[in-house]
Amino acid sequence: MLDWSTISSLATAAGTLVLAVATFASVRSGGRSARVAERALLLGLRPVLAPSRLQDPPQKIMFADRHWVHAPGGGGVVDIGDDAIYMAIALRNVGSGLAVLHGWHFRPGRTLSDIPHADLADFRRLTRDLFVPTGDVGFWQGALRDPNEPLFAIARQAIEGRDMLTVEVLYGDHEGGQRAITRFSLTPLEDRWIAAVSRHWNLDRPDPR
Repeated sequence: MLDWSTISSLATAAGTLVLAVATFASVRSGGRSARVAERALLLGLRPVLAPSRLQDPPQKIMFADRHWVHAPGGGGVVDIGDDAIYMAIALRNVGSGLAVLHGWHFRPGRTLSDIPHADLADFRRLTRDLFVPTGDVGFWQGALRDPNEPLFAIARQAIEGRDMLTVEVLYGDHEGGQRAITRFSLTPLEDRWIAAVSRHWNLDRPDPR
């Protein structure tokens, strides 16, 4: 004779197992969909900085001491004063989100792409907020103001000797995340400095390399 009680228990257990498997699959699918949606959202906020184009208008830039410079499209400007060295680069945001600049690090000479970026503790914080809109132009600016700082004399010698210069710019999106570092080089050419990018680093997400 059939033991209907046992059969009923087995059927209930089988149904519970099927429901558990379906729930697990649904949760996994939902988690995957949430991650895809989150990545799509972050992509829409992600800035990527590059030098502006040669045909872009020059950027007129004022420093805190009312010193003015003009950074041409696709390039930068370096100006040596008595008590300060002024530097600026014309930028274009080729990403899909507003870029908020946080800080910068300067190296005289050429820095090869296989050399790691500077430690975050060594970046100099900008004295004012700088933004570069999506698909538009803007600028980075920085100044060395302490003639007694060892870097001041080294930078001055490199600039007067028309050596290449390296500037690493730290920036992120307008939510304060997706921080990145872009390494720019400034190459002297006749009466101007040509800007180029050698490397990008992601700080808050996996690197693409």
